[in-house]
Amino acid sequence: MKFILILLFSAFVSNAQIQKEQLDLMPWPQNVNLTAGTFALSKGFKVNITGNPNPRIFVGATNFLRRLDGRTGLFFEQGFSTKINEYPEAQLQISCVRSGKIGLYEDESYQLSIDSNKIKITATTDLGALHGLETVLQLLQNNSKSYYFPAVEITDLPRFTWRGLMIDAARHFQPVAVIKRNLDAMASMKMNVFHWHLVDDQGWRIEMKNHPKFTEMASDGEFYTHEEIKNVVKYAGDRGIMVVPEIDVPGHASAILAAYPEIGSKVVDLQSNSVESKKQSIAIANYAVERRSGIFDATLDPINPKTYQLLGEIFDEVCPLFPGDYFHIGGDENNGKEWDANPKIQEFKKKNKLANNHDLQTYFNMKLVPMLKKHNKKLMGWEEIMTENMSKDAIIHAWRGTNEGLSAGGSLIKAAKNGYQAVLSNGYYIDLMLGVESHYKNDPISKNSILTPEEKARILGGEAAMWSELATPLNIDSRIWPRTAAIAERLWSNENVTDMNSLHKRLKTVSFRLEELGITHLRNKEVILRNISNNQETVALNDFSNVCEPLKIYTRNSHGIKYRMYSPFTLFADACTADALDVFDFDTAVNKYLANQSTENQTAVTNYLKKWVDMNTKLIDLSANAPLVQPLLPLSKSLSAISEQLLAGIEKKQSLNSSVMNDLLEQCNSKKHADVELAVYNSLKKLIK
Repeated sequence: MKFILILLFSAFVSNAQIQKEQLDLMPWPQNVNLTAGTFALSKGFKVNITGNPNPRIFVGATNFLRRLDGRTGLFFEQGFSTKINEYPEAQLQISCVRSGKIGLYEDESYQLSIDSNKIKITATTDLGALHGLETVLQLLQNNSKSYYFPAVEITDLPRFTWRGLMIDAARHFQPVAVIKRNLDAMASMKMNVFHWHLVDDQGWRIEMKNHPKFTEMASDGEFYTHEEIKNVVKYAGDRGIMVVPEIDVPGHASAILAAYPEIGSKVVDLQSNSVESKKQSIAIANYAVERRSGIFDATLDPINPKTYQLLGEIFDEVCPLFPGDYFHIGGDENNGKEWDANPKIQEFKKKNKLANNHDLQTYFNMKLVPMLKKHNKKLMGWEEIMTENMSKDAIIHAWRGTNEGLSAGGSLIKAAKNGYQAVLSNGYYIDLMLGVESHYKNDPISKNSILTPEEKARILGGEAAMWSELATPLNIDSRIWPRTAAIAERLWSNENVTDMNSLHKRLKTVSFRLEELGITHLRNKEVILRNISNNQETVALNDFSNVCEPLKIYTRNSHGIKYRMYSPFTLFADACTADALDVFDFDTAVNKYLANQSTENQTAVTNYLKKWVDMNTKLIDLSANAPLVQPLLPLSKSLSAISEQLLAGIEKKQSLNSSVMNDLLEQCNSKKHADVELAVYNSLKKLIK
């Protein structure tokens, strides 16, 4: 009896230390109820599966065991999960009623129950069970000697059915290993749609057995074979993720037309002056794969039958590689210049009463609908495809907002009101290098929405968009994660889950845990810093990167002029990330100090200032044998100078010259050095004022 009481007391103490606020769950479940007790892990821990699930559950359960064993080092006796009811006595029991279908509107709910001697995951489908396994992993706790799970009851299901990530593999090719590790990360955050952007001005990335000219002339030898694509689709499916391919047409067509210029819209002027002669002077133009980013003129010819013949043959070869129900045809940013300059196209528009290029593009898009329907695919496109005569079966992908002079999310609302299903990416463009808060507070359906229930139902969800103009396999993970975890939460969790302090706390754990899935956002930073330091000590560089962020909203590469696709992406800006590590914590310290100038709060602020003064001295020393450090020094010196002044004011109570301080502050706001900005500028401004 005495021994039992000790065990009960130990369990109570362990559980008493865990409150909801201490859990690092993400996305946050719909309902979490902590109860008394804990489940202690041991090497005898096993998993058993019952019901009638898809075999992918065995892959998921085995991966779960390996990840949990990797964290705890317990050397679990169970190596693999291979069949139904394999270990009836197992501590973790998973019950699935049926096999889940990869796609939209499937039941992804689960119930999780943990008590002192049993863990149960109950789900209608294996997809829900996979989500439950991820939640179990996130619940793992430890003390100084052991690992355990808190006793808990969780009921969970997603708010939106489309929770996606788009990776652009056209501009910078992303090898299969990059795609797979990001699929693992997506699954850990309960995301279910991978949008694979495969064709753009800068490259064609799909093997074409019937049209090898595409990869011979427009891929630079970097493309996915049919077998690689099938393998990725299978890998995604085993993780509950649907793959949606994108071939961008009719604009963004430089790579397509580099291989097949005869279906381009460009007019070759044969030095003729008469209008009639010019109608006859259309010859095959030259196109080339683009090496810069931006919007280019290259556009498919919408009145040439060969255009549709080729596209039909492309779809016939590509669609069978992707078993999902959707095919993305792009349709964005067609500037219409080639159409406007082509007399035959203008004559066609007039003859067919097409008032403008939007109508002509709708004509083009509608030609693609039956080609895709032949393969049981629904057409999806960026919001420019939404016109009066576009099929209501099309999925509208809303991407434009205030950056393009439009209202934020306005296209999504318009699409839903006009009878279209729609997906939101405006506000989720992670390549803009905006802070996590801007994404997290961007809800597909805002609380003050004027949509009817029927219109709300047409909003499928959202998708993080990772364009790769400035992202290579070396740094792309740091542009996606951990911010995309916050987007995943916005698309899964209740709309009232919005606390930023909680988000930042949980993201720190999520960021660390993503490494076990192979995500390189942390480790590759050090690779880049070693390159910059010329293999010298990187502590000062790392400290500086923790207060600097890359220039935002495409200002790093304004008009696509500075960087080409083959430019170096091994510089300081490539090591820096949105949400620089020290920025949120420094701002929190500043706010506390301004509210209460206690010794403790003062020290929290001055410790940062002293670190930055010391950091600048070390960077100057480092630069003596590291030319790539030189561009950082002006900004580092400005931060050091203002830190010294603030230290004098805070610690020594010296009066500060307002003119000098404002000059230093403006120097800290410079965007002219190393393609980065000081992300602590606003916090410094608070201290000065």
